[in-house]
Amino acid sequence: MKEISVQKIVKAVEELCLEANCVLNQDVVDALQRSLVTEESPQGKEVLELLLQNAEIAERESIPICQDTGMAVLFVEVGQDLHITGGSLTEALNEGVRRGYKKGFLRKSVVTNPFTRENTQDNTPAIIHYDVVEGDNLTLTLAPKGFGSENMGALKMLKPSDGLAGMMDFVVETVEKAGANPCPPIVVGVGIGGTMEKAAYLAKKALLRDIGSAHQDPELAKLEQELLGRINDLGIGPQGYGGRTTALGVSLEVFATHIAGLPVAVNINCHVARHRKIVLKG
Repeated sequence: MKEISVQKIVKAVEELCLEANCVLNQDVVDALQRSLVTEESPQGKEVLELLLQNAEIAERESIPICQDTGMAVLFVEVGQDLHITGGSLTEALNEGVRRGYKKGFLRKSVVTNPFTRENTQDNTPAIIHYDVVEGDNLTLTLAPKGFGSENMGALKMLKPSDGLAGMMDFVVETVEKAGANPCPPIVVGVGIGGTMEKAAYLAKKALLRDIGSAHQDPELAKLEQELLGRINDLGIGPQGYGGRTTALGVSLEVFATHIAGLPVAVNINCHVARHRKIVLKG
């Protein structure tokens, strides 16, 4: 059985925190550059240019792309033949977040209790999603999530009779209600099926896909493009100033569900669709 020490995990997460918050993913940069060519609004073009300049400065100076460095969300794939040594995996992941946010002088935004609102001072605890998979590797994906966009998400338990039309209307209505609040151009993750919490998880996981990547199911890929078109027809535009570029991409994730339900969740990301991945080998 292969082994990985918690010290190695802590260091990996620390580095992921710094990279994810200071370096904009290349797929996002490419999408912004493509949008700069197609955007018709002068104000929209100016905003897109500023966003690209901001990303370039952040990477060059190793400073956050956005002042909201988010709540750390970790997707963890644990190989079933892997043994973690030296301590708790969960504690190691949180320690990595703690060190990364301290080292990078990243804003600490987590409070201990939703009502008393006392700041934990180290951006922990992180949100951790575990998945046990075949093999002996540990795959860590960190996705810091700012709440300007997180607050604009929505979930609805549709009826099966609402069908595809009902799902698509709900997604577009959610984006329309969000307006300029999530700092468009946005990335939209949609989770469909499962139970209430599964749909929400799928919507968040959908945001990990590269912008422009099509779903492997041709029918779902077609729906992604239809939704993107309808969303951009809303005219919200970059930062809400109007234009064609309200969203850079839409990603769907689908799971089996109950005969009596059609859960749909929408998770919105601003253009700072941060996520970084590392595979630690046992």
